[in-house]
Amino acid sequence: MLTNSEMEYIVENMGRVPNSLEEGMLDIMFSEHCSYKSSRPFLKMFPTEGENIIMGPGDDAGIVSINDDYALAVGIESHNHPSAIEPYGGAGTGIGGILRDIISMGAMPIALLDSLHFGPLEDQKSRYLFEHVVKGISDYGNRVGVPTVGGELSFHESYKKNPLVNVMCVGLLPKKNLVKAVAPNIDDVFLLMGSTTGRDGIHGVTFASVELTESSEIDDRPAVQVGDPFTKKKVLEASLEILEKIDVTGVKDLGGGGLTCCISELVDKCDNGAELYLNNIPLREDEMTPYEIMLSESQERMVFVINPKYVDEAIAICDKYEIPSAVIGKVTDNHDLIIKQSNTTIANLPSHLLADPPHLNREIKEVKKEDVSVDIKDMSLEKAIIGLLSHPDIGSKKWVYNQYDHEVQIKTIIKPGDDAAVLKINSELAIALSCDSNAIYTHLSPYDGGAGSVAEAVRNVVSMGAKPYTLVDCLNFGNPENPEILWSFSECIKGMSDLANSFKTPIISGNVSFYNESEDMKINPSPIVGAIGVGKIKNLKTLDFKNTGDNIIAIGTTYNELDGSIYHKVFFNLEKGHPPKVRIENEKAINDEVLMILDGDYGVTAIHDCSAGGIAICLSEMAIAGNLGCEVEINKLVNEGNIGLNNLLFSESHGRYLVTIKEEYLDKFLNEIKVPCSCIGEVKGNSLKILDDNISIDVLKLKEAHDNSIEKHMQ
Repeated sequence: MLTNSEMEYIVENMGRVPNSLEEGMLDIMFSEHCSYKSSRPFLKMFPTEGENIIMGPGDDAGIVSINDDYALAVGIESHNHPSAIEPYGGAGTGIGGILRDIISMGAMPIALLDSLHFGPLEDQKSRYLFEHVVKGISDYGNRVGVPTVGGELSFHESYKKNPLVNVMCVGLLPKKNLVKAVAPNIDDVFLLMGSTTGRDGIHGVTFASVELTESSEIDDRPAVQVGDPFTKKKVLEASLEILEKIDVTGVKDLGGGGLTCCISELVDKCDNGAELYLNNIPLREDEMTPYEIMLSESQERMVFVINPKYVDEAIAICDKYEIPSAVIGKVTDNHDLIIKQSNTTIANLPSHLLADPPHLNREIKEVKKEDVSVDIKDMSLEKAIIGLLSHPDIGSKKWVYNQYDHEVQIKTIIKPGDDAAVLKINSELAIALSCDSNAIYTHLSPYDGGAGSVAEAVRNVVSMGAKPYTLVDCLNFGNPENPEILWSFSECIKGMSDLANSFKTPIISGNVSFYNESEDMKINPSPIVGAIGVGKIKNLKTLDFKNTGDNIIAIGTTYNELDGSIYHKVFFNLEKGHPPKVRIENEKAINDEVLMILDGDYGVTAIHDCSAGGIAICLSEMAIAGNLGCEVEINKLVNEGNIGLNNLLFSESHGRYLVTIKEEYLDKFLNEIKVPCSCIGEVKGNSLKILDDNISIDVLKLKEAHDNSIEKHMQ
């Protein structure tokens, strides 16, 4: 609902009180979801320009150049509240929305990644949400024919009532085909195509801009959109054909805010206005009111801005794909959005008032946390390693990605389960894609959590031999009217910005999702970071141990940084202390060195980024993937000194990788590498042997724990 101060601002700008239709249109455009009124002042901290960046934030997706001829369109969106109410449909329409964002840039979607966060799997409702969200993503993506190639998954009590469903999409775009969401030419027309307009999704954006309540599952269900992947497939193909054959001026999808948002944003960017003719809009239901038509968020719809001379050709293409289309209005020079029904004006609003509401300078208040150092007793190493591998946060995600078609379009080289997904662009070039977060770190220290999420996403693409080019983000937080939450938000952005600036990886697209809380529970602050890297196919390495006798090299320094770790969470139910610091210059130097190693002649056979679970889990995952064991001495790790064995094994210090190299390259490697590194052992046998403590765990036992971590809950 519009606040009193917002209504006063509107009346002052319009010179009158809006009618009920106009008030409804303004209400959705002034919502947090559409206006970013709480977050805009902070988002300005992000770097958005760089060497390979063609277009940063402001359109439906960001654009990054990957070679002379091609670019990638990249975006990320949340569909949290809808997925909490109707998980199958909410997740599916989340996929549909991000696909439209990519299509509207003139790009063919080639990959989806999802970041999913739920309550503990011991909870029946969390299992229900998890199962149906995954099925919604699977059914929609598989039917449209876009591979879901990667992502992340975590379980935590704070997501029990507020699951997070964030979806990232990447599209391939010939640079000459780039089109923007603009309407610069007077008398160009708006061609609405795709699905018909119904009553589903009305007030979807206002629903996404408030907290969930006990009654939301019933009261807010009509605000959840209804997806149709088969129509989406036809819309995708028809849209790309229109863009190929017609000189399109602009294009924008109809997502949050429906026609109101789409048309006002198209014309406001060019300081123009628009006339819309409601009688021309193809409707799904009888007797729809103008209010319902303008606020409907029915899915699978696009608006093309074209010269009138192209209308017949565009409609013929839509007819070929058997999807409705109609001219619903035109671009004007009067700076207003005018809605007409049967030649009568029923709404007249300044386009800038809709598309550019004022931001809010909300109060922020630093969260004062107890300065604690956590001291715990060591536990059995074998019990700890098996216990971590058995936890759904660490264990195999096959239960999820086996439901996805990750090979459709036949570009996928590295499939789900490694540090990043890799897709082939041509015979020499590939892109690496990752999606990462750490909400516990961000809860303990918003700055370090934001920085760490960027660092982890970047390390994952570096592991694939890909130079990080750009980032996208989805920032999931609680109620911004709470000054402490807004302080956490601002600190998180500072951490992310510092890393992005240092790495020269601008943030070119993103989404803010506030109000992720219910009456008695709010989520841990959860910044999701997607990284996009470009590399040579010949440099690709995977994480699995390859050959008996290969040396195992640890790159980077291990610090006494167990606070906030999965080790603390699983065994001690602890979320206290100081999370790992990102030592920015060291992190950058190590990433650059790893890229040099993978591009050089150093006999590298495998590589794995070290993150959740520390060195112990990194070694275990490499052994499981390669079905080979190893013998290691953990005290040979480069470390800050006086660290116990358990801390060395489970510390989650940033800036670390494990690589295996052929034995004959060992001296060359250690002599030439300019960052901290050490040889800690070799690939050998069929057990994980930690010689410091004389323990040996059979790889089959590791694999059994790892592979059944989710299945045992979902049977």
